[in-house]
Amino acid sequence: MKILILGAGKMGSFFSDLLSFTHEVAVYDPNPEKLRFTFNALRFGDIKEIKDFEPDLVINAATVKYTISAFEEVLPFLNQQCIISDIASVKTGLPEFYDKCGRPFVSTHPMFGPTFASLSNLSNENAIIIKEGDHLGKIFFKDLYNQLGLHIEEYTFREHDETIAYSLSIPFASTLVFASVMKHQDAPGTTFKRHMAIAKGLMSEDDYLLSEILFNPNSPAQLQKITERLAYLKEIVENRDSEAMKKYLSDVRENLK
Repeated sequence: MKILILGAGKMGSFFSDLLSFTHEVAVYDPNPEKLRFTFNALRFGDIKEIKDFEPDLVINAATVKYTISAFEEVLPFLNQQCIISDIASVKTGLPEFYDKCGRPFVSTHPMFGPTFASLSNLSNENAIIIKEGDHLGKIFFKDLYNQLGLHIEEYTFREHDETIAYSLSIPFASTLVFASVMKHQDAPGTTFKRHMAIAKGLMSEDDYLLSEILFNPNSPAQLQKITERLAYLKEIVENRDSEAMKKYLSDVRENLK
């Protein structure tokens, strides 16, 4: 299969390395410096080269801010049968875009990133495949993710957004609050250092990505849960209520099972 990857960033390079030994792969990035270390794949710095390549599948690995605009840039150079796909963690605007462009599409979300995951061992990681996508496109990504040992779930676009509000908005918001009140420690404990590492990793992500994940319409309800539980914990601590604290800790342990 001929596969075109849009974007030579961390995830684009990951998919290029992964697929280039079993498929004919080309990587397009308007910034030629990002293509310097592209290995075993064609390197396109000129968008006109895409037309002659005639890809069967396009994997859009552009950053979330530019996912739709990257699609719009290359669509005129693709044949009508080419399957277009995204791996975006934020699907805002994509269902409407796919409906409008009228092309076969597949949308997935590898639930791991280069910041925290070990890309050489993904056996404990997850991936989401959107149900509304093209059948053949979904089979391709299902086979690919199975090869990586990923646990796969199939969700609708709506179910995906609800899941992301829970699985990303809550830890993102909790980490941001921790980091916003954090002070330098000369002798930090183990727990503090681990939280610090998570916070630094999160803050290395793109601001637009962080904002869009938190701007998910389902996020406010999840943030409200954090606010309520934190307020209750504060009340327990202020009252030094040992019985309430015991119950609180028991509930937390039950959630972690």
